[in-house]
Amino acid sequence: MSLAKILHMNIGDGESSYANNSTLQETGIRKAVPFQKLLIKGLANHNVFNDCFTVADLGCSSGKNTLLVASNIIDIVHEVCQENDRKVPQFHVCLNDLFGNDFNNIFKLLPDFYAKLKKDKGEGFGPCFVSAVPGSFYDRLFPNQSLHFVNSANCNHWLSQVPRGLESNGSNICMARASPPNVYQAYQNQFHNDFTKFLQMRSKEVVHGGSMILTFFVRAVADPTIADCFAHLELLGQSLVDMIKEGLVRESDINSFNVPLYFPCEEEVRNIIEYERSFSLENMNVYQLNSDPYDKDYINMTDSGELLAKFTRKTYQK
Repeated sequence: MSLAKILHMNIGDGESSYANNSTLQETGIRKAVPFQKLLIKGLANHNVFNDCFTVADLGCSSGKNTLLVASNIIDIVHEVCQENDRKVPQFHVCLNDLFGNDFNNIFKLLPDFYAKLKKDKGEGFGPCFVSAVPGSFYDRLFPNQSLHFVNSANCNHWLSQVPRGLESNGSNICMARASPPNVYQAYQNQFHNDFTKFLQMRSKEVVHGGSMILTFFVRAVADPTIADCFAHLELLGQSLVDMIKEGLVRESDINSFNVPLYFPCEEEVRNIIEYERSFSLENMNVYQLNSDPYDKDYINMTDSGELLAKFTRKTYQK
């Protein structure tokens, strides 16, 4: 079965839902705001948009973070238009994620979202139209030349499929430090193919002069064999091995299970963008995030461990 039909974050608003365990992602979204301002000012200066500003949030998931992205972008466009004494456009916000995403949870938040826009911006603001566009962003999602701004937060490290040829990965469920070299190569090739296709699809959908900002997890070093970015998945894999020993799961099931996740290094991302050539790279910024965004000094290890456990659960529990 296609991953696009079954993969999604934990739905609803319960204790283990994505909506209630996404502070790490929220921190990444807020760190992107200065870059969004820079890009949107460039769009305004070059008259890329007029009556309607169309933005796509790819991999929007559900919960407060989804509308936080839209709200940030609307605020920036509104501010830029006021600074340049130009009419604020209408807005069309296209929310995209895979077919199993909890779009209903987002729709329930829209009345308060619209009310806040009117309160903050005035009755004459807008209108703002929000629509859902389910599907994989590794395929076409929008008509030609229809998007002014594309935002994607915490998504491009997810692959379109589990790489082929991972039979030698044994009980490892990811690109682990104990994985053989061919596993590393298979994951790297899959990311290269996926990210290239992502750029090709967006190049047809974004208007000339439009912009795109992508935020996703990367590894700190070029050599994947010494990176520790998959430590949480390695721990999860060890737990599954313990469950095999206890007879709770079958070894054959674990040996055939691999997570479609790849954290590239900065150089890989840069090389793919420059080689594909649909977009020019204006800025690349790498920063470190703690699993507990409130523990800036990395001293609250107990709470950080609990947050990491909840993060893993809301992502991988189905």
